[in-house]
Amino acid sequence: MAELPLPARDVARVRFAVSPMWQLTTGYRLLASGTADPVHRRWLAQVRPRAAAAGLDRGWFAELLPPGAAYVPDFLNPAPAGPAPALEEELAAIAATPAERIRADLDHLRHHQGGAGPRARALHADPAARLPQLLREAAAHWELEIAPYWPRIRALLEADVFHRARQAARHGTGHLLNALHPQVSWDGTGLHLDRRARTLARHAAGGGLLLVPTAFKGPGLSTRIAPPDPPQLAYRARGAGRLWEPRTTPATDALAAVLGRARTLLLVELDTPAGPTELARRTGLSAAHVSENLGALRAAGFVTSHRAGRTVLYARTEVAETVLRTAR
Repeated sequence: MAELPLPARDVARVRFAVSPMWQLTTGYRLLASGTADPVHRRWLAQVRPRAAAAGLDRGWFAELLPPGAAYVPDFLNPAPAGPAPALEEELAAIAATPAERIRADLDHLRHHQGGAGPRARALHADPAARLPQLLREAAAHWELEIAPYWPRIRALLEADVFHRARQAARHGTGHLLNALHPQVSWDGTGLHLDRRARTLARHAAGGGLLLVPTAFKGPGLSTRIAPPDPPQLAYRARGAGRLWEPRTTPATDALAAVLGRARTLLLVELDTPAGPTELARRTGLSAAHVSENLGALRAAGFVTSHRAGRTVLYARTEVAETVLRTAR
């Protein structure tokens, strides 16, 4: 049992954050594991072939985020500055990581892995030259694996934060911490983690505590202890098992009277992101008609586009989700 001192002054600084990088790193490790995870089966079936076609299954992430590793380089999960930073903000924080910090994390990874691959060695030798390449790959992973699904994922994470904030409001922060995860308990002075036994000095962990819900984590708990940042605890968000369930098809007659039948049909079909060719096959519309209407929906803020290799994926926005829910 590990213990992290958590006196009242640090309890007062407990906060939540929805972190894009935590979703990206945990999602990639699941993707690279090769397992047929039943919770994320639909997402994996869509994303794995695209990632392989784009060569993203054998790049920087493949060396730095091996699926079975007990350690992930801490610099890849910087402490979010606010409750919901954009990916660009977190990538900028990674870009600002001191070279000695990157090298220390890579040394730790090499110790856990029993060696280092060529990209990890190159990053260790010259962080300033190699880090931009890693960040470009991270952005490519995001665009292909997470961005088309981000409204759905973010809604799950925000619902988790809302639920736990309500717990704290009703029962206090102590109840929140004790109900957070089976591997976590708080006794009024310290946070106990059901993992490798050691006691962390408070000054060696940074002040406060940052709680990070994730969509792709397994049942375990992940920690990041990287002073002077606050400790981070990443846990699986409530309701993750229902994340990819097909959503009820709305009654579309009223919506079609406003948007038109073709555009309404495309929005309904985009319950899972898809490209124009796939949408034409599903709907029976011509490829030209699909492209024309997707352009109009994008201009109106109903869909976003994301490049995946040679194709472009379209996904519904939160605006579209709200309109569809209202039409039910």
